[in-house]
Parts: sequence; C-alpha cells; structure tokens
Amino acid sequence: MSETFKVCFCCSRSFKEKTRQPPGSIKRLFEAYSRNGKMSSDDLLRFVSEVQGEGHAGMDYVQGIFNSVKHHNVFHIHGFVHLNAFYRYLFSDTNSPLPLSRQVHHDMKAPLAHYFVYTGHNSYLTGNQVNSRSSVEPIVQSLRKGVKVIELDLWPNPSGNAAEVRHGGTLTSHEDLQKCLNAIKENAFYVSDYPVIVTLEDHLPPNLQGKVAKMLTRTFRGMLFRSDSESCKNFPSPEELKKKILISTKPPKEYLESQAIQSSRRTPGTTNMSWRGENKIPEEDEEDEE
Repeated sequence: MSETFKVCFCCSRSFKEKTRQPPGSIKRLFEAYSRNGKMSSDDLLRFVSEVQGEGHAGMDYVQGIFNSVKHHNVFHIHGFVHLNAFYRYLFSDTNSPLPLSRQVHHDMKAPLAHYFVYTGHNSYLTGNQVNSRSSVEPIVQSLRKGVKVIELDLWPNPSGNAAEVRHGGTLTSHEDLQKCLNAIKENAFYVSDYPVIVTLEDHLPPNLQGKVAKMLTRTFRGMLFRSDSESCKNFPSPEELKKKILISTKPPKEYLESQAIQSSRRTPGTTNMSWRGENKIPEEDEEDEE
C-alpha cells in the first residue's frame, strides 16, 4: 500500500507501507460503506449497526473506534478512516467477538517460563538512552501499567564505594539504587499479585555485589524469592510466585572478559575462586530484622 504525505506544505513524499493487504471481501465491504476511499464517522456508524448488529452504537462508540485506529490514519484528512485502518480495526481488540475481561482467565499454574512477560528495558530512563535523566518515575509508571520485568543497570559510583543506577558509557544521569528498590517494592503489585522480576545488568566488582545483595535482602525481605536448591528442573508457576520479587542477573561482562584472559595464562589445575557464589543474596540476619 502506497502512502503520500506533504512536507512543509509544499513538497510531497511517498513510501510503500509493508503491510498485509486486505482480502477482496474486506475491500468490497469497505467500498460499500465508504466514499472515495474514505469512511466517515456516519459511514462507520452505519457499518457497525447494519453489518455488526451493534444496535446500541452511537457517535461516542464510533469515536472510540476512531481513536483506536487513528495512528493508522495519519495520512488522510482528520475524521476519516481509510481501508488499511478499517482492516486493522476489524482484527483488533476493539472489535473482539467476545467481551474482553480484565480478569485473568488463563491457567497460571504452569512453570513461569511458559508465559510471555510484559518487560521493560532501561526502566529508570525518562527519555532516550543517550542523554536523558534517570529517575524512579518511569519505574513507578511502568509497574502501574502492568510491566512485570524491571531492568536496572548497576555501575560503581565515581568514588567506587557504592553502586548506582545509570546507563554506562552515555551522558545519562544516575539514580540512587535504594530509591529504585523502594519504588519497586511499593508498586510491584499495584496491578496484580503475580511476580515481578528485577533484572540487574551487573557491572560491579565483587565487594559492591555483596553490598547490593544485602540491600536487596533488607529492602524486599519476605517478598524476595529464594530457591530451595541450586538448580531446579522447572520454575515455579506464577500462581506459586504471587507477591514475590525475583532477581535475575549474571556475571558481569567485565568479569567474564578478565576470566578469559586469566584462563589463558593459568597453569593447569588452578582455578579462580572470585565468582563462586560468595555474593549470593544472603539470608536475613538479626541486624536486618531490626
């Protein structure tokens, strides 16, 4: 499908939109309820009443349809729907043959890995990934929209004595890690009780990893999921993990690179012990309970 639009009110540009073409039956239906390739709100109201059998529909209902497809209609005069937007509408949730329920209706007792999860990326950034501000605000907004995976990039602060959240190698600002953890704790289950996964992109040395592990334990306490064994055949189910926060991470890239260099220099029989679980999330001790 070709689209044409004006640039600076004087020049025209066109491009070919790579979309699946509506079948002939849809084209004929659109032609029957449109004029000159455009469907007005009156035309659409006539369609939903006569073809869809939605006798309750009024102009407010039709306006809701327009709002749902307007991002497919930017190349036509405001207030009209073109063929491609009409086609998208027919197969959208707005035109679902069954009433959509906001209640969970799937089986949530299968292992967690069997599900798609609503995931965030660089969840602390307020804008682009080059020079935007880091804040807890996007974390709160994401969790309140139903996002269930929050990503935090962890780097040493300039003094090297604490971890901070920032997008390394860019001009973005940093945010306090404890503030981010508090925001997650307070909003994790705002939408549902199903688990939240905190993904840590770890660029920390071992001493700061230990500090972060204690911060996670102290902040999340009973919410923090702890596996009963070092390895398990299957993840627990979302149902079993309700009200739990899971931590997902892996050895830092910097550590893996140094390991590769060291292993090439090591003599047979020696091992590097710097990453043997010494920074696992610790059990809460008496000081943390207080």
